[in-house]
Amino acid sequence: MRFSTLSSKKILLGVTGSIAAYKAVELVRELSRQGASVTVVATKNAGEFIGAVTFHAVSGSAVYTDLFGMPAEPAPHINLPRQADAVVIAPATANFIGKMAHGIADDLLSTIVLAAQKPILVCPAMNSAMYEHPAMKGNLEQLRKYGYRIVEPETGPLACGDEGPGRLAEPSTICEAVKIVLEKKDLQGQKILVTAGPTEEPIDPVRFISNRSSGKMGDSLARVAKRRGAEVVLISGPTCLSKPWGIEFVPVRTAAEMYKAVLSYFDWATIVIKAAAVADYGLSTVLPQKLKKGTPDLSLKLTRTPDILKELGKRKKRQILVGFAAESKNLIAEARRKLQEKNLDLIVANDITVPGAGFGFDTNQVNIITADGEVFDSPLLDKEEIAYIILDKVLEVLQRSRGKS
Repeated sequence: MRFSTLSSKKILLGVTGSIAAYKAVELVRELSRQGASVTVVATKNAGEFIGAVTFHAVSGSAVYTDLFGMPAEPAPHINLPRQADAVVIAPATANFIGKMAHGIADDLLSTIVLAAQKPILVCPAMNSAMYEHPAMKGNLEQLRKYGYRIVEPETGPLACGDEGPGRLAEPSTICEAVKIVLEKKDLQGQKILVTAGPTEEPIDPVRFISNRSSGKMGDSLARVAKRRGAEVVLISGPTCLSKPWGIEFVPVRTAAEMYKAVLSYFDWATIVIKAAAVADYGLSTVLPQKLKKGTPDLSLKLTRTPDILKELGKRKKRQILVGFAAESKNLIAEARRKLQEKNLDLIVANDITVPGAGFGFDTNQVNIITADGEVFDSPLLDKEEIAYIILDKVLEVLQRSRGKS
């Protein structure tokens, strides 16, 4: 079983003087919850917003604030980044970004940045006017040239009352960026197209036909593929999930929209994973006005929607094609039939009658079948863990295909 990307990792978190410093406390909690050990280095100005006692309480580690304040630990600006797996600056103020861009080292955190030979993530937080100033844009571009990763701020209401870009990215987003930096890049160079979620087939302006898919399995596959170095496009039907960071996201609603979007990216992709639960039927004619209550019984004429996976199987040349089969009986037989009928390289089958597996759950239990007839049964695991297992199997298929060519 694979552990979390952040398990046993050491993260050095730099906090600078922004009102958004309160979010750094939540970030420490999130990183720690996922297995990381977090050491906080706070600037003097950061202490005006959040005290060292708070960070010590949530991290369980010593908090560093002064280049010369801890004589028992010599050269902290050298030793702290040397011991870390990654350095994260969150929030990063305009002033501190300027210092990093020009190599200024006049306090503990800025000297750490200059001495660090580990991945550095910079998470800006400031007023929109400051963020959009040409000097700031130039400074961020300079940091990119140095190889720093920038976690762009979000757009929304700011502490000053303005609204626009400049809000510190959410802790979950920053945490995902750290995972992307630290994960092994065994899918580097691959272009992976993932579909997720349900589709909605409209009846009238109010009602639609759909299914119980939450989109969590496809979302997990896209995120894990990105962490492992792939370039990822996620095409998703309507879900309650947030847009994944660093991934091209294409929202669709109907099966027809999904079909069009998938075909537009198919030639680009080297691997296609069809995890979406696309509706098999839709109305032949959508009612232009809301359907009113009338007779006790109502009949709707349904027509078959496009079979996207079967069409991809006909068109594929160099792509590895992965399908999903959610079944309530004859699981393996139905999955094998679908694999052969649709010319797949791999199929992921799950029994939706198993408690905790399938639609709507955070967990899943799957049977993975290859075109060569191999079958792998997983235990019931978190869907992110299942995503790692599926991508491991995809990588095996990819390596075998390279060996045959």
